Amino acid sequence: MPMSEAQLAPVDSLQSAIAGNGFAFVAAAAMQPLLAASGPLSDWDAFAASWDDLALDTYMADGGRYRWRRHAVYTAGDEGIVRMPHQPHYQSRDYNSLNGGIARWFEPITAVGDGTSMQTILRFCQRLFGSLMSSSLRWHVEVHQFRIEARPDVKGLPTPEGLHRDGVDYVLVLLINRRNIGSGTTTIHALDGRPLGAFTLTDPCDAALVDDARVFHGVTPVEPVNPLLPAFRDVLVVTFRSDTPSTQTGGTA
Repeated sequence: MPMSEAQLAPVDSLQSAIAGNGFAFVAAAAMQPLLAASGPLSDWDAFAASWDDLALDTYMADGGRYRWRRHAVYTAGDEGIVRMPHQPHYQSRDYNSLNGGIARWFEPITAVGDGTSMQTILRFCQRLFGSLMSSSLRWHVEVHQFRIEARPDVKGLPTPEGLHRDGVDYVLVLLINRRNIGSGTTTIHALDGRPLGAFTLTDPCDAALVDDARVFHGVTPVEPVNPLLPAFRDVLVVTFRSDTPSTQTGGTA
């Protein structure tokens, strides 16, 4: 698939792509310098290794035992990015008919949540999303580490609720690692159901950016390429919601 303008160009073209299309796919070769412009990634190895220490998601209403995660909440505003006391993740059933409607307490993100890579990623998001919604001076930010495992007898479901919106303003999905899996294709649809795009995050720092009010997104199931070896997909999901009374409450699956 030929690279789009958003895959190759600097942040202003990325802003234009999201404003025009409601989403953008950014290849790692373009995403890495965009992140580096927002700060250091000096603890990246420890950051990526922390996906080996996630906790099983026991809230899966489908009975699945293929998803591992940790969670943290931040605020982003004029004072910078501040991590908040640990709190539950909540979605209404309007946005998550499978697992919504209850407060879900996930294990907190470890010390990497205060490290250079996480802070750089969040500053990048604050800069980008702030340029798209200049009226918001303060954001409610939720960060989710996900590992989706695939086994020979059980496909892993990155979005078990199917094609969905998260009930926030903007979403970043950043690939951290992908080992021995096939598929995992991200699909984007208009609110009337029309397909708008499809792409697969394959390399560390490949990214999807979504205007959640304007498009639906989902990811196809993953399965092992070699059934004898471990197979998983690691992503960081960051959601930004304008911290105003009129904004809907949501979050990612």
